[in-house]
Amino acid sequence: MPRLSEVLASLDTLWPPERAEQWDAVGTVCGDPDASVTRVLFAVDPVQDIVEEAVKLGAELIVTHHPLYLRGTTTVAASTFKGRVVHTLIRHDIALHVAHTNADSADPGVSDALAGALDLRIVRPLVPDPTDPAGRRGLGRVCELDRPATLRDFAARVAHRLPATAQGIRIAGDPDALVRTVAVSGGSGDSLFDQVRAAGVDVFLTADLRHHPVSEATHHSPLGLVDAAHWATEWPWCEQAAAQLDEISDRNGWDLRVHVSKTVTDPWSAHLSSGAPN
Repeated sequence: MPRLSEVLASLDTLWPPERAEQWDAVGTVCGDPDASVTRVLFAVDPVQDIVEEAVKLGAELIVTHHPLYLRGTTTVAASTFKGRVVHTLIRHDIALHVAHTNADSADPGVSDALAGALDLRIVRPLVPDPTDPAGRRGLGRVCELDRPATLRDFAARVAHRLPATAQGIRIAGDPDALVRTVAVSGGSGDSLFDQVRAAGVDVFLTADLRHHPVSEATHHSPLGLVDAAHWATEWPWCEQAAAQLDEISDRNGWDLRVHVSKTVTDPWSAHLSSGAPN
């Protein structure tokens, strides 16, 4: 059985913490470096439901994409939401490790997993990492479809392939427009519109798109937009990351059991179409 410090060192080779954005909070939140690890649980969000799942599973390590404390705090009191998470983790000897923007820009990273879930052929990063001589790291991915499809049909593929959420999938643009190239970015992506337009793609798939950037994008170009739930666009990374740790475990002769949480931690719980009857 490996020690926690050994597992974390291997994870840092996949997603080096120094490649995270300066504002980010990645790395180990809690955990004893000398503790043994037999089970690891991957999830998007470090919320109480995930921690309780890890307790039931007997996992000694949770790896999440989203940070628990992105900004500073003055308390970990169990009376607070995040404090309760910390107390539960420590009480059950469970470590928490975060790979956020360092996993976004990795090779493979969050957007590779999103593209893979949709059977898209990756061409290049949307925003290349200037420190990568191979030109494979960076934010987002520019992709090609295996065969052209309408925007409506492509959005249906997204709805079918990504985990179900209350939000579902929203479309902006002509549903009958032909799609050959797609830019994808797991998580919030409306800060990337300039790069998407420069890439000349037919469609941009991401999450958390806001009214004004979408309105501007659709009125000034034929760009189609597909907006999915934030959690759903990042969940495929959990499967990809778990497979990477499985490979490391086999290579090192570790007897790790790696799991991916299927608990839906998207915060939205229901969706009603406008004009729906009472």
